[in-house]
Amino acid sequence: MKKTIISFIKNVLPLFIGLFLIYYSYNNTSTVERQEIYNSLKYADYSYILLSIFFAVLSHLSRSYRWKYLLNPMGYNISFTNSIMAVLVGFLSNLSIPRSGEFLRASTITLYEKVPFEKCFGTIITERIIDVIILLTCILIGISIFPFIEKPNISFNAISIISFCSIVFIAYLIFKLFLEKIYIGIKIKNFISGIKNGVLSILHMPKKEKFIIHTLFIWTMYFLMLYVVKFSIPETFSLEFEAIFSAFVAGAIAMSLTNGGIGVYPLAIAGVISQYDVPYESALAFGWIVWTSQTIMILIFGSLSFIFLPILNKNK
Repeated sequence: MKKTIISFIKNVLPLFIGLFLIYYSYNNTSTVERQEIYNSLKYADYSYILLSIFFAVLSHLSRSYRWKYLLNPMGYNISFTNSIMAVLVGFLSNLSIPRSGEFLRASTITLYEKVPFEKCFGTIITERIIDVIILLTCILIGISIFPFIEKPNISFNAISIISFCSIVFIAYLIFKLFLEKIYIGIKIKNFISGIKNGVLSILHMPKKEKFIIHTLFIWTMYFLMLYVVKFSIPETFSLEFEAIFSAFVAGAIAMSLTNGGIGVYPLAIAGVISQYDVPYESALAFGWIVWTSQTIMILIFGSLSFIFLPILNKNK
């Protein structure tokens, strides 16, 4: 019974939350506002949206190639074709069941490249740890530039950094004093240990410079695929770097809350963009354009990968 409840919370609840937020977003807009959102979607410049999709494809190609740098030291040289298709079917699977893509991705390479599942899955966990570190770094930068409040005597950047360090220090003291010897403390400790081991494994891997370059390239593409969409709508055309980066951080967090960010992503983007003198309807349309275009891309290429994986590997 307990496992069933946990499974429901992890796999089904995020989807329901996402669907509820779509309903909430629709129900809390008037007919006029819906028409404005529809017009923004209808008359958007889709050349920039296609460019956004192109940047997303580049990020997936880079992620697929970067994976080889984790598998090569263990003696496995998987084909790039299988690697990219495994990555795409993983993203497709995550749209329905959170985190299922990691298992499917590892299983795919185990099936067609004969790489032991535990080793394959371990490299994917290392990737996720690195992504978490990059995301946390982006969050810290985003907090330092997001204009929540204005201080007359001290810069908001300084306040943010000081507050962040204080929170981390207090959390560390609480962990050491109260949680280290109980179950949740063990889980936290193992998570921190996993991050440490993941970073150290990269520092000692061959061609670590290329791995780092690919990592930076992937996240740069993630940002650019959001940034270029601003040119597709007149209301967001003149947004500066600060606004888009803040929206990027909010969107990245939203993607982890529900299946592929369904429902949450457009609301998170709209909540940030509307703080920069952009009408909420246009900001919401902006979020829906980004989310819908990237989701359709994953649906198409992920489905094609499902079809072509057994065809291209029929001899295996």
